Amino acid sequence: MKKYFQPEIETMPKEEIRKLQNELFVKQFHRVYENVPYYRAKVDAAGVKPEEIRSISDISKLPFLTKDDLREAYPEGLLAVPKQDVVRIHSTSGTTGKRVVAFYTQHDLDLWADCTARAIVATGGSEDDVVQVSYGYGLFTGGAGLNDGAHKLGAMTVPMSSGNTDRQLQFMEDMGVTVLCCTPSYASFLGESAIERGIRDKLSLRAGIFGAEAWTEEMRRDIEDKLQMKAYDIYGLTEISGPGVAFECQEQSGMHVQEDHFYVETIDPKTGEVLPPGSKGELVFTSLDKEAFPLIRYRTKDICVLNPETCACGRTHIRMSKPMGRSDDMLIIKGVNVFPSQIETVLLNEGLTPNYQIIVDRVGSSDTFDVLVEMPEELFGDTIAAISKREKEIVSSLKSMLGIVAKVRLVEPKSIQRSEGKAVRVIDKRKLY
Repeated sequence: MKKYFQPEIETMPKEEIRKLQNELFVKQFHRVYENVPYYRAKVDAAGVKPEEIRSISDISKLPFLTKDDLREAYPEGLLAVPKQDVVRIHSTSGTTGKRVVAFYTQHDLDLWADCTARAIVATGGSEDDVVQVSYGYGLFTGGAGLNDGAHKLGAMTVPMSSGNTDRQLQFMEDMGVTVLCCTPSYASFLGESAIERGIRDKLSLRAGIFGAEAWTEEMRRDIEDKLQMKAYDIYGLTEISGPGVAFECQEQSGMHVQEDHFYVETIDPKTGEVLPPGSKGELVFTSLDKEAFPLIRYRTKDICVLNPETCACGRTHIRMSKPMGRSDDMLIIKGVNVFPSQIETVLLNEGLTPNYQIIVDRVGSSDTFDVLVEMPEELFGDTIAAISKREKEIVSSLKSMLGIVAKVRLVEPKSIQRSEGKAVRVIDKRKLY
C-alpha cells in the first residue's frame, strides 16, 4: 500500500540526515561553481574560495541568491546542465517583473514526483485514492507536481486543472474523489458551492492538499467544515522545484521539509544572520540534488519558524510552520507592520467568511485602510443599525490585533470576486503613485 512512506529516509536519525546532507551539498556546490559562471562570479565576489566549502556547516560563508539574481540571469544564466538535457520548464507568473524560469531534467522530475507522492501518503493516502488535481496546469508548477505524485503513487488521477466549478463538483461526486488538490481559497469556494447545490453529503472526500497561497488555521477549520474532510498544507516554490518541498502529515503540526533533497535555514531578513531553530525568520533553501536548476541559499521571502523535534508521526525531518507572511508582502500602514494573515485570523474568529479584500490608499500624506468582507447570510437583509453595530465590533477586534483602526465594510454575500487560482487579497493603491 503506502509504498512512498520511506521510513529509511523519512525517519532517518538526525546525525544520518546531516551526513547525507554533507555529501550531497559539497558535491552540489562544486558542480554549480564549475558549471554556472553567474554563480561562480557571485562566490568569487564574496571572497569565498571553493576549497573552503567542505561540509554543510560551511554554507553560511556563501552568498544568498534572490529573485533579482534569477531575473538578471534570465533565461538560462543559472542552468547547470547542457540545454539538451532539459526536458521541461516551469515559470512564475511574472506579475512583479520578469518571469522566473526553472529547468528540469528527467531526474529532477522523478525526484519531484517522489516528493509529492510522499506528501499524499502523509495524509493517509495510497494507490486506492482518487486524486483530483484542481491546481492550474501549464507553466504553473501546482498541477504538474501533484499530478505526477499521484501517478507515482499509483492513485487514479483526475487532472481537472482550475475553473469550471460545476464540472469540478460533478467529477468529485461521480468519480468518488477522495483527495482534492488546489489553492485554499478555491477549496473554500468549492465547499461553499457544494453546500449551495446540496451535494456536500454526496462527496467522498477525506483529505485536501492545499498550497500556493498563505492561509491561516482559521481558514483550515472553515474548509474542513465546508468539505467535511481534513485539510493539509503543502509548500513549494517554482525556484526550488514546486509543491512538495515540505508537507503536513496527519498530525497537522508543521510541514516536514524533505531534508534528503533540500537544506533549509532561517535568517534575519534585515541582516542575513542565520537564526537558531525556533526563531521566526525568512526561509532560505538549498537544492541538494537537483540537476538542471540547483539554487544555493535562495531567499524565499517567506517568514516561518523551524522545529527540529521529531514529529509524533515518527518522521525526523525538520518541520516548518505555516508561512506567517512574507517579508515583501508586509504592509506598512500608518507606520504599523500589518500582515494579511492577521486580518484573516480576526475575520474568521468573528465568524465571517474568508472572502475579503484589503484596500490601502493614500490621501495627501495619510494612509487609508479599508477592509471589505462579505457578511454572513443570516445578517444580509438585517437592519442598517444591526450591520453598523457588527462593523464596529470587527473594527474593535482588528484594532486589538493590529493597533490601528481600519474602516470595515460588510458587503453583500458573493459580491467579492472568487478566485480559481491565487486569491487577490490586497489592493495597495499607494504603489500606483
